[in-house]
Amino acid sequence: MQEKIVKPASGAFMFLVFLALISGGIWSITQLALEALPAEIFWVPLVTNGLAVVVVSGLYTLQPNESRVLILFGTYKGTVKKSGWHWGNPFYSNGSPSSELKEERARNITTAKPVAGTKPDSRFKISLRARTEVGDTIKVNDRRGNPIEIAAVVVWRVSDTTKAVFEVDDYRTYVKTQIETALRHVATGFAYDNSESGELSGELTLRGNPEEVAHELRKDLEQRLAVAGVAIDDARLTHLAYAPEIAQAMLRRQQAEAVISARRKIVQGAVGMVELALADLEKSGSVTLDPERKAAMVSNLMVVLCSEREAAPVINAGTLYN
Repeated sequence: MQEKIVKPASGAFMFLVFLALISGGIWSITQLALEALPAEIFWVPLVTNGLAVVVVSGLYTLQPNESRVLILFGTYKGTVKKSGWHWGNPFYSNGSPSSELKEERARNITTAKPVAGTKPDSRFKISLRARTEVGDTIKVNDRRGNPIEIAAVVVWRVSDTTKAVFEVDDYRTYVKTQIETALRHVATGFAYDNSESGELSGELTLRGNPEEVAHELRKDLEQRLAVAGVAIDDARLTHLAYAPEIAQAMLRRQQAEAVISARRKIVQGAVGMVELALADLEKSGSVTLDPERKAAMVSNLMVVLCSEREAAPVINAGTLYN
């Protein structure tokens, strides 16, 4: 089904028609009571008052960014998106809760919980405003199989009222379900953090590439929610952490990786400094070092540069050979 935008009748004009009908009905009743009119036309006030009731029952208003789906005896007649005071056929469907909303309302009544949030779309009025859905924190396995906790916030809006009403039972419940499904799917496609091999290959991760992860989540949601006529404005992760059962182990692993990375940089810097020192000594010619003395000098310099403690000076009164 394709969404069809229709132009509604003016509510102000139809209200004037209602006033004219109700005034005519009152006048005819008065004239019949005064016997100014023949008794045979007693049906006139009944008809005018009945028409007045029909006219007034078709009046409705739409706020900005609000629409109404017009359904007449099960047939889709169009969608009104123009805000203001309008009039429509009083026999247009007034909307009813979906089966899921009925079940939720029944459960809330049974458990004495408030039924707020289960109100159906009155007269099939659907808000076109942006809505924010804050997902629950769920536990999933990342690409490497590590259990993690993850949650997301999604900003969405109804873009096609026809699909939202006719393609799914309740579009709000459908959106909430698909957000969790898409989040699980995206989370399993990324690792939580880089390993040594991942750093070399440039692997995308949940913690290291939030923009790319958000783009994939939004793309997945757009595909899933297109059937319900829902557009995604934004999707972001709001919570990301290792599951409690492996959090301590992963913290120790991260600490070990940080220590190894720092040591690697220290050693690389120390090697460069030693090479520079030997090259300067040979260039100046002030000291002649044989291979054994070079090895001893390199050993001493590496110990001094790579040690976590300050070096203690030692005065050697002899030579390297005695």
